[in-house]
Amino acid sequence: MISTGDFTLRSLVHRVSAIWCGDDGSSVSLPNGLGFSQVRELAQKCLECHDKQQGYRRLHILLQREGWRVNHKLVYRLYCEEGLQMRIKTLRRNKSCAVRGERSPARQSNETWSMDFMSDQLYSGRRIRLLTLVDNFSRESLAIQAGQRLTGDDVVQVLEQVTQQRGAHPETIRVDNGPEFISKSLDWWAYWNRVKLDFSRPGKPTDNAFIESFNGRLRQECLNQHWFLSLEDAQEKLDSWRKDYNERRPHSALGNRTPQEFAKFSDQACLV
Repeated sequence: MISTGDFTLRSLVHRVSAIWCGDDGSSVSLPNGLGFSQVRELAQKCLECHDKQQGYRRLHILLQREGWRVNHKLVYRLYCEEGLQMRIKTLRRNKSCAVRGERSPARQSNETWSMDFMSDQLYSGRRIRLLTLVDNFSRESLAIQAGQRLTGDDVVQVLEQVTQQRGAHPETIRVDNGPEFISKSLDWWAYWNRVKLDFSRPGKPTDNAFIESFNGRLRQECLNQHWFLSLEDAQEKLDSWRKDYNERRPHSALGNRTPQEFAKFSDQACLV
């Protein structure tokens, strides 16, 4: 038990309880004359005159400046008893408030695409970035764009080229929360072309499983097998691998057909 003369914390609690219950009309005073009324009055003064985020340590300093000599632990006790504590929450990144439901699989080509970024380096050690784009239904590799620095405008340019080649826009594009995919350029492009951007949950790469699987194949079969002497050399080898991937490489998930064969077969089936 902490005691200062006739004053103890236990007696303070009893007296505070009596006052809250209306059984005592006297005021509670602490050593050196400090009481609940001084703490609350000072806190209200700080809230009115200064910023509203006042912790007990700052109140303790302000009390000392006004001549009150009291331990910071006692100020903290009064601070909590009076309900003055404020929980300061750090700003968090905005997340979608919608509850994520079951994703329906793509039923035809150009219904759902997936995009992602990869990193690699040239022979000289310079870092490069790769933008990969895949059709989730046919597993076709729609684009692999290499660059030193790819921005949201570069993403839009690649999407424009692919949509012109295929003659259609996708209904949905699945992406992560990278800065290029949350840029205003891509947001405006998606809005005007009525394309839905389906963002994966932070820390959940399985939300975009098709592009993650494709990136693994690209890393294993191309990036780890070649030296890139320049950016142009890297783009040439990536385009060659993408053509072989779409036209010659069979996929067990597609009935051991190539993505291009599967896309043609599904398109003919839809016309029948």
